[in-house]
Amino acid sequence: MNILCIGDIVGRPGREALAKILPLIKTQYAVDFTIVNGENAAGGSGILPKQAQDIFAAGADVITLGDHVWDKAEIKEYLNQSPRIVRPANFPDGAPGRGWTIAVSAAGVKVGVINLLGRTFMRYNVTCPFRCLDAAINDIKPQTPVIIVDMHAETTSEKVALGHYGNGRASLMFGTHTHIQTADEKVLSGGTAYITDLGMSGPYDSVIGQDKVKIIQRFLTSLPHKFEVAQGAATLHGVVVTVDAASGKATHIRRIQQKDPACGMV
Repeated sequence: MNILCIGDIVGRPGREALAKILPLIKTQYAVDFTIVNGENAAGGSGILPKQAQDIFAAGADVITLGDHVWDKAEIKEYLNQSPRIVRPANFPDGAPGRGWTIAVSAAGVKVGVINLLGRTFMRYNVTCPFRCLDAAINDIKPQTPVIIVDMHAETTSEKVALGHYGNGRASLMFGTHTHIQTADEKVLSGGTAYITDLGMSGPYDSVIGQDKVKIIQRFLTSLPHKFEVAQGAATLHGVVVTVDAASGKATHIRRIQQKDPACGMV
């Protein structure tokens, strides 16, 4: 089966690009299951229930989140209600929502999806993502061998370490958060596909999705400047991974960078 994972959706440009481009990508790569990170869908910070619904309507099967999960208070009840949107599993017990889920592809294959939050240079005091990964995999494995993990973390080293830690137990370990796609996609020795960061899905001519002038001014002056999502053509970044549904082992991973069709493809 082919599993598509799309990097952080940034604001309205990212949402509109997703609605336009995702169906094309799914057709081009014969995608069976789609995961989208939606944590920056609301003006570049957080997600609202309506935006989650729009992402599902565009073709996502599961939405993952990250450190901006609580930026919009309205999402808390939606997290409790919808089994197809997950927040980082290593928040303390009692946090709204769930940290992993099992969804079924159109072909009837069960896919486990785990969301983790890194601890290095991140703002929340969460529990150990490594031990949390152990617990989640132990819960999911009896139900399906196909397990996808979103590692939402700042540092490459933490994500690389998590990738090796999950090798042989997960089908795919992908990183999110930095909005910059890395070129280190590979299938590890145990049959786990890996990439340090999917990149973002948002305005291409920007600084990680934000208005570049305001970001530059902040660096120049060391004064606070309100961030604004950049405008203009957006690019979707992600990966397509081929997984053997019986064993859960990945056989191939391909990076995706696709612009709005009106602007050509990269």
